[in-house]
Amino acid sequence: MPEVVVAAESRTESGKSSNRRLRGRGLIPGILYGAGREAVSVAVSPDDITNILRSASGENTLFDLDVGGERRRVILKEFQREPLKGQLLHADFFEVALDKPIEVKVHVELLGTPIGVKNQGGLLDFITRELEVECLPADIPDKISLDVSGLELGKHLRVSDVQAPSDRVTLLTDTDVVIVHVVTPRADVAAAEEEAADEEAAAAEEGAEPEVTRKGKADEGEGEDKAGKKTEKKEK
Repeated sequence: MPEVVVAAESRTESGKSSNRRLRGRGLIPGILYGAGREAVSVAVSPDDITNILRSASGENTLFDLDVGGERRRVILKEFQREPLKGQLLHADFFEVALDKPIEVKVHVELLGTPIGVKNQGGLLDFITRELEVECLPADIPDKISLDVSGLELGKHLRVSDVQAPSDRVTLLTDTDVVIVHVVTPRADVAAAEEEAADEEAAAAEEGAEPEVTRKGKADEGEGEDKAGKKTEKKEK
């Protein structure tokens, strides 16, 4: 990727009023920190940050933040958006040392169509979309690819099934974490559960003695007792 430079200006004011004035000038507030240096409040163009987020490496893009003529190599650590329109409101920049490893999250890219989807009627459930890795800043991968074409219905792939992009990248996410699996459609599951419940109910009805029959026997016994008593009175 070509070298990216984002112009920034230092700021001393803070608070809602100051932020409104910045946005009125087409800027957003931000913080620059890291590399053992004191944090600096800055202001940047949201368009520059949006272009970085839309690039192949996204928020893991290494770029230079030019603060008053001093360039500092950074990575976008956090950013905030307005909930309704999605406009950028704030950005945090982490200054990196190129010779020291850092921990970042990298997006997972799925390759292929699973057998369980294509031939067995299943649905692909993409659970874990980012993996945490450790590497030097220059070795941060744009993405981590995972081939799911051989995945059958009811099967899954874990982090342990992922191959790191290079031997310079270490996966930090727990190896037992499930990334993706192929599941039975919910409608089919619901239908199967309902059918099983109906079968259990039918079996229970066949094995139980009808309540009407029990009452009939009881009534018959009572009738005999009454008949016996009446006979005794006649004999007297």
